[in-house]
This record gives sequence, structure tokens and C-alpha cells, in this order.
Amino acid sequence: MKLILSIKTFLFITLITISNINFAQNDSAKTKIKTNFSADLFSRYIWRGTQFGGNSPSLQPGITANYKNLEIGTWGAYSIGGNNPAQEMDLFLQYTFLKNKLSVIITDYFFPTETANYNYFDYNKNTTGHIFESGLTFNGTQKIPLTFSSYINIFGADAAKIGDNPNDTTNFNKKTGIQYSNYFELGYTKTITNTELNFFIGFTLNKQKSANTTIGYIGETGFYGNGPGIVNLGLKAQKTIKITKYYSLPLTTSLITNPQAHKVYLIFGISF
Repeated sequence: MKLILSIKTFLFITLITISNINFAQNDSAKTKIKTNFSADLFSRYIWRGTQFGGNSPSLQPGITANYKNLEIGTWGAYSIGGNNPAQEMDLFLQYTFLKNKLSVIITDYFFPTETANYNYFDYNKNTTGHIFESGLTFNGTQKIPLTFSSYINIFGADAAKIGDNPNDTTNFNKKTGIQYSNYFELGYTKTITNTELNFFIGFTLNKQKSANTTIGYIGETGFYGNGPGIVNLGLKAQKTIKITKYYSLPLTTSLITNPQAHKVYLIFGISF
């Protein structure tokens, strides 16, 4: 727990320091560190085939800092109204190698709530609200426009945890039995008349756990579904609309289906 807290503190300090160094440069071309600040607004927040934040638009800001092949950043999602508003604040560290063909990434997901006095720095494995995930991505090439990503949860509030009594959810996120929830995605990208099309299919291999009295849970399932199967299938279209001589507006429309959950979503987003 102390090691994780030290790592998180280091990431925070590094991100803030890199940003300050970059702003201190009079000539941005002289610095090897590049920072980027962004914000997206989507009609719904759909992540890997699952909707978060209820029936509400989602504002998604982000900050990244790059040094050569290393990227560190933070990203968030905040519901704008809705019956079940949701918040998310993530930190990530990514390294790209083999001429930008492969990337490894460590992400810390955190979901604060307005209805509870949450403790962001709680890293006790039995009570934490954080989820740590490791990932490996093949980014494709010009000749091979295929991407493949694999992710696995390695620490924290992983999977759907219920108490000894299946009807009792009061012990949620207690005595955590890590499920190692996994997600895999294959993508194909093609540009047609200035519109970038990305076809994707995502699936999980997690199986439902049987009763285990040593950890006190029954029927624990993976984070992405109730068993192995396809959970994220669809098409994303991206295009940039020129507004003025110096400003263009990126637009995104996605058709997303979750065959396992029998859900279909059509969402629209703009980037600033």
C-alpha cells in the first residue's frame, strides 16, 4: 500500500512539474517536453461497451505530458445532470517502443461520488475505490492498419463483489478477492473522403467464480460481463470541420453494441 501511494505521489508531482517546465519555456520548439490539454463532450459516456453516468452527456477533460516515448497524463469524465450522475478521474503512464508499434500502459481508475466523503488516498486492498490496470497495445502500421489491445486489472476494486448472502450488497468492496478482469480489443482503421473509420470488436474471457468461503463471496464475475463473450462491437467515425482559418472542430459519431448485455448505443461527441 505504501509503495502504491509513493508511486501515485510521484506521478502527480511529475505531471505538475513537467507542465510547469513546459510553460516556463519562452520558445516551445526548444523543449523536448510536450504538453496537451483537451476536453471532449459526448452525448453519453460509453466505455468498452458499458454505459456510465446514466442518461446524461459527459464532459471529459484531459492533460498529458510527453517526453520522447514516455507519456504521463490524467483524464476524467463528469456527467452533466441525469438521474445517476457519475464521476471518474484517472492517472496513466504509457511507454511506446519498437518505432511506435507497441505501447505498455499502467492506469489507475478512480470513481469519486458526490454522495460519500471519499478518500482518494485509500489504497487498502479491502476498502480502496481504485482499480489498477496494466495493458499492452499493438498500434498498427500504414501497411497493417490493425490494432490489438489487451488489458487486465491487477489491483483494487475489481469485479462485481457481493456478500455471502447473494441478496446482500452491503459488503461491496470488502475483503477484496481480485478477479483479474480482462478485456481484449481488435480494431481496423480506414480513411474515406476525409472521414476516419474505426471498426472494433472487444471481448472478455472472465468466468464466473463459484462460492469461496475464504474470501466470503459468491458468484463473483468479471468487470465487463457475466462470462466470456463479446461486449463491445461497433464503428467510430471521426471528421474535422474547419470553423475559421485557425480553428477546426473534431467531431465523432459512434455506433456501439454490447451483444452480451443486449445493448445498443449511438453517441455523438465534439472535441475542443
